Amino acid sequence: MHWFPPTRATTPAPPAGAGPEDPESALLGAPVPGLDDALDAVGALDRALVGGLLRPAPAQAADLQVFAAALAASPLAARTTEAAEKAAAGAAGEDHFTALAAARTALLGSVHDALTVRGEELTGRTHDADPEPVPAAPQPANLLVAARSWLCDLARTGWRNLDHEVVAGAAPVVSAMLPEPSLRRLATLLDGLATELAASCPGSALERVPERRWGDVWSRAMLLTVPGAAGAAPAGTVTGRLLPLGIDLHEHATAAQAQVHAVLEPADGSAPRLVRAGVSVPKPDTVVGAGVWQLLRPHLSLLGAAGEGRAMDVTDMPVTAEGDLVWDEEHARDGEPADAFATARVALPTATTAATAPLDRHPARIAEPVFLEGYESHRDDDTGTLTFTVAGHRLVVDTDRVPAAGPLTPEAVAASHACIGLLRWDAGRFRLQPLAVETTVRKKPVAVHAGAWAGGTTDKAGLKAEKAATDAVTVLRERAGRLLRK
Repeated sequence: MHWFPPTRATTPAPPAGAGPEDPESALLGAPVPGLDDALDAVGALDRALVGGLLRPAPAQAADLQVFAAALAASPLAARTTEAAEKAAAGAAGEDHFTALAAARTALLGSVHDALTVRGEELTGRTHDADPEPVPAAPQPANLLVAARSWLCDLARTGWRNLDHEVVAGAAPVVSAMLPEPSLRRLATLLDGLATELAASCPGSALERVPERRWGDVWSRAMLLTVPGAAGAAPAGTVTGRLLPLGIDLHEHATAAQAQVHAVLEPADGSAPRLVRAGVSVPKPDTVVGAGVWQLLRPHLSLLGAAGEGRAMDVTDMPVTAEGDLVWDEEHARDGEPADAFATARVALPTATTAATAPLDRHPARIAEPVFLEGYESHRDDDTGTLTFTVAGHRLVVDTDRVPAAGPLTPEAVAASHACIGLLRWDAGRFRLQPLAVETTVRKKPVAVHAGAWAGGTTDKAGLKAEKAATDAVTVLRERAGRLLRK
């Protein structure tokens, strides 16, 4: 097994079921001290929010005490204790709810940092030092106050007591925010939350409340209503050769997002660094599968380069402190062919990782590019779960994340002998999301990429989906044109 390319001869992976034989395998399965306690405290606050904090029951008050106790040794102790006591008495104000959201975010940030350290121990990578905070652009205070007021109403109401009247309070706030560029991030978050809550009304009829998810979105939105909390995005520019590793595609009924993970080799000869470039677009629910590339492709030429196995040369490309390229086509041009697996074997080992912004430190945000080879695959006949045996430890492979908009399939992943993927943390354990694999077809080595169709395809299924997407988009444009003319 190699998280990165070897500098010496490869040793075969031990057979499935063998005990750990090196520090990496022990790290992969070893518990992280304090992690369960932190997540239990977050769960206590999330349970309290389910019933609402207008008239808390004794069980909710007890959960709030558990939550506050978890912060007792932190700089947030006094603020959290006060906020928890006020919330338990049904007397919490906006400042108290903001304090609870901040404390919850801090706990999950500590989980993120602990898991990131574990990931660095596994990969041998290091990350940049935390950058100095950059002042954010001024934001309309009245709109931030309005957003915070609605979020506090949600906390008082509780997820189980939701109705359409409460949820509808977000609509005028979102409408007022969208024209303001500095507030679109918060507006999009509020709009998505309100849409999801509206689809779940009445809350009393829900079989299961997604308390962790809604707690995540609620606390993040609460903090984004604090002026300057998000900071400024661009942090500088980069010049060099961009070597794509793979594409992470997310598709929803009304939106699609693609994120290219890549290694940047700076022109000044400094150490390579991991970067990302992404694009998000709205989409009709009739555009599915490979058809989504038609919507994404015009906005990010890097998708085509990644799909076709090419590098890109970037000059003075804006980049955030977190390593996200603020893509501008004027600063990019096509480069030479670049094989992703060659990049993974040669350039990935020495690449550094950018620091993560405070508000983004959440275990769900962990997506560490890794390279593995020499593993053994095993699929559980009862659950269908695929695992790779890595140096004696089984790593769950999250094949559910393999998109339908590409040629990569769970079967190809299971038959592979090398894999580029993202190391994630989900459901209490590390999991691997495949981005590309090397396998053998008719005794010949073949590379299969999840984003291979990003730049176009000759595959029959891909062509069919692309044609269907073209037809759907054409019809929608015609209908939109008729409405505008009327």
